Amino acid sequence: MRLEGKTAVVTGAASGFGAGIARVFSREGASVMVADLNEEAAIAIADEIGGVAIRTDVSDGNSVKAMAQAALDQWGKIDIVVNNAGITHQKGNLEDVSEEEFDRVLAVNAKSVYLTAREIVPHMKTAATGAILNVASTAGLSPRPQLNWYNASKGWMITATKTMAVELAPAGIRVNAICPVAGETPLLAAFMGEDTPEMREKFLATIPIGRFSQPQDMGEAAAFLCSDAASMITGVALEVDGGRCI
Repeated sequence: MRLEGKTAVVTGAASGFGAGIARVFSREGASVMVADLNEEAAIAIADEIGGVAIRTDVSDGNSVKAMAQAALDQWGKIDIVVNNAGITHQKGNLEDVSEEEFDRVLAVNAKSVYLTAREIVPHMKTAATGAILNVASTAGLSPRPQLNWYNASKGWMITATKTMAVELAPAGIRVNAICPVAGETPLLAAFMGEDTPEMREKFLATIPIGRFSQPQDMGEAAAFLCSDAASMITGVALEVDGGRCI
């Protein structure tokens, strides 16, 4: 029960890594808000783990403000925020990505971190405690070609994590990131270009442990970094990647 008594908002928690994080957090004793654009799927995960669900567009300031207020109304505090919601553009040459796709990737993967910080950090400062976890990617550390602007958004997230950590440490707030390798999530096909046995074999050949990331892998790493056991850890971008970045 590493998170007993803690409250946690997890964005993009209706599927993939976010759902894995929400499940492990609940198992470890946290009260979890499942925030996702897909309200029906968010309700299903919340019902499964005994949490609460809210429809949230993490790229929209008013939506994020409503999410934060709902969490405060529910619990009176927010101990943990996990910025997990993320999207990618279709695999292809960097100059062929449309402006609309570029704007959407940066809004969901980068602007969302600013928006949650704007709404929630002041409350954490008042409490003099808090943990923020950004779900980045190995793409931000060792990028693959033809996912250029997605890679860049995750590199931004890693830099944001480090600068947030430095600024917020005196306030008692820790900020870390995890960097998954490609995993069994709805984004996998987009990363590979096409989901075929041949493409899976090609991707797996770059992961020394020999398998894709699983949602529970992310949940276990996230639970540690957001727990008091990691009280001396801030500003790290933890590679949860089976050796991909070595």
